[in-house]
Amino acid sequence: MFRPTDSRSGQPLLGSPDADDRGRTTYRGSRRGSPLPLSPASPSVYQEEDASAFFDPRRPDNAPLDRPTFSRRSTMRSRSPATNARMAARKKYTYAAFFLVTSLVSFTVQTELAAFVQNDLGWDKAYCMLYLTHGSWTLLWPLQLAFLRLRSRYSGNREPWAQFWRRHVMLVRSTALMVERQDLDVPYGLGAAHSPWRYLVRTTAFVTTALTVAGLSWYLAVSMTTPSDLTAIYNCSAFFAYAFSVPLLKERLRLDKSIAVGVAIVGVLVVAYGDGNASAPPNGGAGIDGGTRLLGNLVIGAGSVLYGLYEVLYKRYACPPEGTSAGRGVIFANTFGSLIGSFTLFVLWIPLPLLHILGIETFELPTGQTAWLLFISVIMNMIFAGSFLVLISLTSPVLSSVAALLTIFIVAIVDWALTGQPLSGASIFGGLLIIAAFGMLSWSTWREMTEDEEKKRHQVDLSGEDDDLTESDKDDD
Repeated sequence: MFRPTDSRSGQPLLGSPDADDRGRTTYRGSRRGSPLPLSPASPSVYQEEDASAFFDPRRPDNAPLDRPTFSRRSTMRSRSPATNARMAARKKYTYAAFFLVTSLVSFTVQTELAAFVQNDLGWDKAYCMLYLTHGSWTLLWPLQLAFLRLRSRYSGNREPWAQFWRRHVMLVRSTALMVERQDLDVPYGLGAAHSPWRYLVRTTAFVTTALTVAGLSWYLAVSMTTPSDLTAIYNCSAFFAYAFSVPLLKERLRLDKSIAVGVAIVGVLVVAYGDGNASAPPNGGAGIDGGTRLLGNLVIGAGSVLYGLYEVLYKRYACPPEGTSAGRGVIFANTFGSLIGSFTLFVLWIPLPLLHILGIETFELPTGQTAWLLFISVIMNMIFAGSFLVLISLTSPVLSSVAALLTIFIVAIVDWALTGQPLSGASIFGGLLIIAAFGMLSWSTWREMTEDEEKKRHQVDLSGEDDDLTESDKDDD
C-alpha cells in the first residue's frame, strides 16, 4: 500500500547524514549533523562564531542552552571550504593593508614631532619619553571598546550594556584560551575552570621587557655612535625577526623570503652610508673615538636582536593561532597592547626616580608648546603600536618588520618637504630597494598562503573521498 513517506517529497532534501555539514568548516571535537550544543561531557569549542552563541545571556550561570537552535544556515547548503578560505584571506589582508597604511602615517608623524621636541625645543628626556609613549598603549583597549559599542549602537543593535559587556569579555577570554593553547578548539567548560590571565601576565612581562630594553638601546647608543651606524644596525631587526621565526614559529626557510630580507637590509645600508658621511658625529658634536663607537654599535646591535625577538615572541605567545578570524585577531591585538601599556605604567615607572636621583636624567614635565606636541606624538605612537601589533597578528613578524622599514624612505620625503633639502641619490636608491623588498616579501607571503590553502583543500578532498569509501563499504555490508 502506498505511504506518503514513500514518495520523493518525504525524503530529506539532503540525503546524506553528513550533507548538512557540507561546505562548513568543522573542527576537532565537533559533531557532524547535529544542531544541538555539545554536552558538558564532550569537547566543545569557542570557534569563529561569537562565543556567546553557546550560552544564554539571560541565564545567570551561563548554562548551555537545552533546546536546539535552527536557522536557515543549518538546513541550506553553505559556501564551499575553498570559497570560505578565499574570503577569509581577502578580509585578513584587507585589514592588514589598512593597518599598514595607518602605521606608516602615524609613525611618520610621531617621528617628526619627537625629533622636533627633542632637538628644537630641547626636551631631551629619553626614558621619560619612552615611558609616556609605551604607557599610552593602555588606551588601546578602552578606545576599541568604545568604538565597538558605538558601532553596535549605530548599526541598530540595541542590546543592553550588560549583555554587550558579557559578550565582549567572553570573546576576549575565549581568544586568550586559544592563544594559551595555540588551538582553535577550546574544551567546553575550560573557560570556567581555568583562567588565562595568569598566562597573559607572564607573557606581558617578558614581551614588554624585551620591547623596553630594545627601545632603551636606541637612546643609549645615540651619543655613542654615528647616526648612520644607528640607523643601519637597528633596522637589521628584520633579519633577526626572520632568524627567530624559523625555530620559534616553525617557519620554513624560503629562498624568495631570504632574498627579500637581504635586499631590504642592503637598502638600509645604502641609505645610511651612501652619502659618505658615515663617520659624522651626532648633533654636530665632536668626533667619536673608535672604542666608544664600537661600544655604541654593540649596544644598538643588542637592541636590534631584542627588537626582532620581541616581534617573534609576540607572534608566538600572544597571537591567536592560524585560522582565527581577522576581527577576533584585531580585537585581541589591541587588548594585548593595552596589557603592555599597563605593565609599563605600573612597573616601569621605577627607573624614573632612580635616574633623577643619580643625575642621569632629571625628571621634568613638559609645558606649553612642548607639552602639546609631545601629547600628539604620544597619541601617534599609540596608533602606530596598535596598528603594528595588528599587522603582526594578521601576517607575520618578517613582513611587518620589512614594512616598518618603509618609514625610512617616507620620513626622508617628509623631511624634504619640510626643510626643502632635496633627497640624495643614495636615499632614493636605498628607498627603492626597500620598497622592492617589501613587494617581494608580500608576493612571497601571498604565494606561501596560497600553497598552504591548496594543501588544505587537497586534504579536505582526500578526507571526503575516504568518507565516501567508508559509507560505500557500510552499504555493501
